[in-house]
Amino acid sequence: MEATVPDERPSAEGPATFREVFAQREFRAVFVAGALSWVGDYVAKAAVTLLVYQQTESVALSATAFAVSFLPWLLGGPVLAALAERYPYRRVMVTCDLIRMALMLLIAIPALPYQAVLMLIFAATLANPPSQAAKSALMPQMLAGDRLVLGLSLNSSVGQAAQVAGYVFGVAVSAIDPVVALLFNAATFGLSALLVRLGVRHRPATTSPAHRSHLLTETRQGFRIVFGTPVLRAIAVLVFSAMLFSVVPEGLAAAWAHQESDGSVSAGTAQAAIMVANPVGFILGGLLVSRLFAPTRRLKLMRPLAVLAPLVLVPALLDPSPLVVALLAGLCGFAVAGMLPMANGLFVQALPNGFRARAFGVMATGVQAIQGLSVLVTGVLSERFPIPRVVGWWATAGVVLMVVAALRWPDQRTVDAAIEAAATANASPPSEVSVPVEEDTATDSPDPRADDSHRRHAVT
Repeated sequence: MEATVPDERPSAEGPATFREVFAQREFRAVFVAGALSWVGDYVAKAAVTLLVYQQTESVALSATAFAVSFLPWLLGGPVLAALAERYPYRRVMVTCDLIRMALMLLIAIPALPYQAVLMLIFAATLANPPSQAAKSALMPQMLAGDRLVLGLSLNSSVGQAAQVAGYVFGVAVSAIDPVVALLFNAATFGLSALLVRLGVRHRPATTSPAHRSHLLTETRQGFRIVFGTPVLRAIAVLVFSAMLFSVVPEGLAAAWAHQESDGSVSAGTAQAAIMVANPVGFILGGLLVSRLFAPTRRLKLMRPLAVLAPLVLVPALLDPSPLVVALLAGLCGFAVAGMLPMANGLFVQALPNGFRARAFGVMATGVQAIQGLSVLVTGVLSERFPIPRVVGWWATAGVVLMVVAALRWPDQRTVDAAIEAAATANASPPSEVSVPVEEDTATDSPDPRADDSHRRHAVT
């Protein structure tokens, strides 16, 4: 335990290095565990989709099997994420992994009716919000300073890489036997639980039983701190706006490739290129921008990159070939990933420790809902208008939205004040901590925080 203390100190002013981040034993465990469970998740999505289709020969039911994994976030993501504050983060992550492992083993039972498969998939994905919220809240306790920003970037990048690898591997294995893919997913959850249990040290829950209130009240406090604090609200608007358009090429890839293919490549190849381009661009952007630019430079680049992300999709109005569309989608992913880790790092610095999991639940639910809404709306529009025009004009509206968000960004004094207020709240005894909002703060709700003295290095 003593060996982790030096690693929690903020790094120097220059960019943190991969070696510094991976030198932290706990981060290595969480990173590998997350990569395993992500790959397993995407393998399972491919397997379950095929399994349901083989049973029913219904495209709609097969699509439902894929979409059901998003429902927990939309139906109760913030509430489920708030549970992570009530228990030690390590215990939450291990328990969720073991639950998902057990449910995946049940899904792998041969000849299981598709109705049972859908119910079990839904039950398994209920563990995603608390698990991911606990992981997000644990990160600032393991890393500080620019190491945290680089660690967030690495986590985002490995998630995108897992999406590509998981889908490719999942489709290949599922074509042979979907059950094998489901057993593989169960194994990844088991290994993830073991890595977290052995590699992450115990920390007490951020909300002790004495400071708990009703779960819905604690969830509402998560919304209040995100949207009631000017700096956090500005970051939320920036992130949500980026998600509004960056996912559109991927969501429309199948129709775009089949309708607009120029014959130089097959429609299947064009679809794969468009779908993979954004994750690949995201990986490169997250790693290169975080590694090549110092923190102060990245902070200055954050808003220009936010505007650049939709701007690179505007040329879709010219009806380019699918491979050019893939290049544009990759550039968009690069720009989004370049600004996202810095936005996440700033969000963490301006957020009191005891609200991290709840705030993550709010943000993750918003991202899921906005991505789904943007694909749904652009899909409906594409029924009446050519896809290139829909994407091009949608991106043009995104440029306007991003410019407005950039112009309304809080000044440096406001940002510094928010970071200082969070640091002060983290150093305060539990009885003195309240929900920090822009104006009037309620004093009649129980304080949702436990003693945070052991996390004094989380905010820099």
